[in-house]
Amino acid sequence: MTPPTYNLWTIGCQMNEADALRAAALLESAGFRPVPHARDAGLLLLNTCVVRQQAEDKIYSRLTYVDELKRKNPGLVVALMGCLVGKNPREFAGLRERFPCVDLFLPPSDLAPLREFLLARGIAAPLDAEAEAPPPPLPDSMTGRSIVAHLPVVLGCSHACTYCVIPYRRGGECSRPSAEILAEAAALASRGVREIILLGQIVDRYGLDRDGEIHLPELLRRVAATPGIARVRFLTSHPRWITDELISTVAATPGLCPYFEVPVQAGSDAILAAMRRGYTAAEYEALIARIRAALPGAGLSTDMIVGFPGETAEQFEESMALMRRVNPDMIRIAKYSPRPLTYSARHLPDDVPETEKERRRVAMEAQLRAMLTDKNAPLLGQTVEILVETIEKSGRRHGRTPDYKPVFVDGSAAAPGDLLRARITWAGPFSLIAEAL
Repeated sequence: MTPPTYNLWTIGCQMNEADALRAAALLESAGFRPVPHARDAGLLLLNTCVVRQQAEDKIYSRLTYVDELKRKNPGLVVALMGCLVGKNPREFAGLRERFPCVDLFLPPSDLAPLREFLLARGIAAPLDAEAEAPPPPLPDSMTGRSIVAHLPVVLGCSHACTYCVIPYRRGGECSRPSAEILAEAAALASRGVREIILLGQIVDRYGLDRDGEIHLPELLRRVAATPGIARVRFLTSHPRWITDELISTVAATPGLCPYFEVPVQAGSDAILAAMRRGYTAAEYEALIARIRAALPGAGLSTDMIVGFPGETAEQFEESMALMRRVNPDMIRIAKYSPRPLTYSARHLPDDVPETEKERRRVAMEAQLRAMLTDKNAPLLGQTVEILVETIEKSGRRHGRTPDYKPVFVDGSAAAPGDLLRARITWAGPFSLIAEAL
């Protein structure tokens, strides 16, 4: 008998990627096999993101294509998952009316509707509710290919920045039990994963909402001690919740990568206050100084929003100046777009013209390229350690340094998962080329 097939389409953040892998794991444990094209699948799983309008527009376009497939094949099962669905069941009704091609609606990080669908069709065996285990941490189709895995540890967020839709779509903050996380880390290691990235909207708050639970520093130490795991990272951090204990833990624990992802979002104190970020630009700089004092070679990435309501040209220049002073290793730059339900969408006029938002985005991107060109130039000739993640068609190995710089390595026979040392032969702003030693 030919096994049923599925096709997975996902966009968005690393949390979305982790949710998608767990949904794929559940399907494959029930006998489904993946196919690369939606037209060849019996079940389509679409994992969605609505953090930016551009991402939401992409899913609407995809659903138009899926609707055409469903008209040609009425037996096709369509499952919609993620932030477009959200946590509020009352919102599903509007989606059902707008997209009648969808059969299943899965809230973010919630596989229960998919499991119930499989049980109703006799595809999966029922589980003891009290002893129910999470699905395998990686689908069989990923075994041997995924060296780096994302492991969610904090679901949802309760901080409610004025521009952010996450609390309304993923719900309030909820830390997973550490025992469950550590068991999943061990399972990932048993399937060949060498690097684990712990995920949370504010990952530094891990355990603070759960009485008697360990906190992030101890969780990092325990995950890093998992046999077979070579590297551990964590993201995303919030400047208010990075403690000196966390910084010292990263500095002192073997296997914890010297890398911090700390979004700042703006360089103007007035805009930061309007965003309800809870810190000033000076406090952010002081935090980065503490990180670099403890870990001089630490990698740092950040996020910036340009064109937030009310942002003047002078305030944008404050953001540009802050980035010159901080000199991060990467900036993810986004143009502000109002998101439904958020405070800024309801109360702040979107008064920066789109052309000006784009001008600011391009200007900051150009500054970033110039900064990284200068910052990476001294790496030429230096020796670095790379965890091999993939092998390019050319035979080049691709991986990252502990501080998260992407490197392409020539002259190596290393397999994915191997650690290798290489000398940098070319240093560009966004990647490096090296020769294996």
